Amino acid sequence: MDQFEIFMTGTPGLEPALHAEAIANGFADAKLVQGGVTIVGGWPDVWRANLKMRGATRVLARVGSFMAFHLAQLDKRARKFPWGNLLDPKLPVRVEVSTSRKSKIYHAGAATQRIETALRESHAMTISADATIVIKARIDDNRVTISVDTSGESLHKRGHKEAVNKAPMRETLAALFLRECGYDGTMPVLDPMCGSGTFLIEAAEIARGLDPGRTRSFAFEQLASFDPDQWAQMRAQSPTETEQRFFGSDRDAGAIRMSQANAKRAGVDELITFQNHPVTDLQRPDGPPGLIICNPPYGGRIGNPKLLFGLYGSLGKTLKERFAGWRVGIVTSDAGLAKATALPFKPKGPPVPHGGLKVWLFQTGPL
Repeated sequence: MDQFEIFMTGTPGLEPALHAEAIANGFADAKLVQGGVTIVGGWPDVWRANLKMRGATRVLARVGSFMAFHLAQLDKRARKFPWGNLLDPKLPVRVEVSTSRKSKIYHAGAATQRIETALRESHAMTISADATIVIKARIDDNRVTISVDTSGESLHKRGHKEAVNKAPMRETLAALFLRECGYDGTMPVLDPMCGSGTFLIEAAEIARGLDPGRTRSFAFEQLASFDPDQWAQMRAQSPTETEQRFFGSDRDAGAIRMSQANAKRAGVDELITFQNHPVTDLQRPDGPPGLIICNPPYGGRIGNPKLLFGLYGSLGKTLKERFAGWRVGIVTSDAGLAKATALPFKPKGPPVPHGGLKVWLFQTGPL
């Protein structure tokens, strides 16, 4: 199995940003699809996607497919499937099945049982509900597509962030919003409500050329196709030097301590200056203008809406008075709150799911 389809899942609404990232990472044949991006490649491409892609949530290897019009046929064809090329029989697996109404087999539970039985009886595999290796079968229009989740834990878990505050921005989402704002590592970034520091840590890592998956492990390391020597070579990298500096502030002293600890674990603490003060005390850093990006509190998440309008108003006033030439990106679930800043926002992008709400990115040109 030299070449197969590889599906990088992304946050709905931000697939174009994920596609642009895939192209920038050298996946030249990347295609934009609903829910993510597909490429055609081999196992080294799977490893590289997990290591390099900041915006992807997980990477699925679509390793084969067959037709099945009823459960007995699914059973038979699942037994014949070349699982041995993919799975190490010593390691347990979990099976997840999704079906569509266009298929004769519509009961996902029954289909799951058939595939699990085929793995156990014909391939001596152990099935376990908490296995790291997950086989995903999608039955659509009577075609059964077999994928393996090569990531394991969601890719937003970079492996170096422990402390989070109560409404954290996922790293994958922060990376895609930075890309939507045109950030490429060549300008300063400031977050005046930095929380646990996600935007700034992502931005600093991009500026230093650090791979997002550099400190974590992945499910593909347990597959039969894994080559540890090739993987070690792929992971070896020397960070680039950068002149860029990053600035975070928050009125919550606990958030600042959290951000500093997270930045240190990520190895970018020397690039980021954190300060404990409210938005009204924000001062423009020395040097060229850059990007101000933040995920302020909003209705469903925190607090009293009346107080929030005041907060957004003072944020907008401070930025307009002190940050001429800087661009702004604000993530919020409430267009009214964005409007309260009185900043000159462009038309907003598509809605993006975040923490059970729909949020939008509001952007300005240079102030």
